[in-house]
Amino acid sequence: MTREEINEEKQKKISRENNYDRNKKIVIFCLKLFALLTIGITLFVTYTTYVSTVKLSVREYRIVDNSLPDNFDGLKLIQFSDLHYGSTMFEENLKSIKNLINDRKPDIIVFTGDLIDPNYKISNKQKEILSQELHSLSASLGKYAVLGDEDSNDIITVYSQSDFQILNNDYDLIFDKNNQPIMLVGLSSLLEGNQDIKKAYQYFSQEVYDANIYTITLVHEPDSADDIIQQFPNTNLILSGHSHNGSVRTPFSHIPFERKNGAKKYNQDFYQIDNTKLYISSGLGTNQSSIRLFCRPSINFFRFSSK
Repeated sequence: MTREEINEEKQKKISRENNYDRNKKIVIFCLKLFALLTIGITLFVTYTTYVSTVKLSVREYRIVDNSLPDNFDGLKLIQFSDLHYGSTMFEENLKSIKNLINDRKPDIIVFTGDLIDPNYKISNKQKEILSQELHSLSASLGKYAVLGDEDSNDIITVYSQSDFQILNNDYDLIFDKNNQPIMLVGLSSLLEGNQDIKKAYQYFSQEVYDANIYTITLVHEPDSADDIIQQFPNTNLILSGHSHNGSVRTPFSHIPFERKNGAKKYNQDFYQIDNTKLYISSGLGTNQSSIRLFCRPSINFFRFSSK
């Protein structure tokens, strides 16, 4: 073998070794990247599906309004919404919700729709458990609910057995200590086509009424707010659900990735619309995606002050 052939063979060997080392590094890099992606995806799925969907939070708000009667100064109201029992919320979660609510000794408890997940076939036993847990919620001035777009007629008995008064295009006057009440208005679901704002506010059609009565309105879909305020601009406060605040949101601006029908315009936590405050609950359960990100399940806890 000539010197040239020997040198050529050595060069080929060096080239093969370099290619082997390079390919080895590429394989190792790909394996590390695959491992990191697998771990990342696993952590993401675990967090969004199992952690972020069940770790409850309490959002506290202070409502200051000089139109609130002095006898309601210090009123405590808790709103919860979109339980979607059978999605990510079950019996054990109900007990945690019950404790979070009762520990705060609310005067009024309101639920703003969608009690049971439509894809969950709830048994009579589970309905009984649900009724018992809701019944154990305690409020000194009353418990109220409105129906959501996914609430079927067969669950109305669950509300009645739980001592929740359903406001279906109706209102109730709430008294405390003296004869100056506040008014709680409840609207049926916008998406179900049964909403009747004029009927719900029929208090103002009576011969004798207080035009400045402090008014809290419950409605499942927040996009009803504009129609409510247009017809009854003296509405002080609207409490809504349905949007889940998007379920999956960007980390800082909280822009939702999902905008449901009935919550296309209003879907985040809070809006000031003229003289009316609109608060939207993030809900407790989940929708069809069964995930949450930067949007934990929560209840809203309101403290009212007239000064």
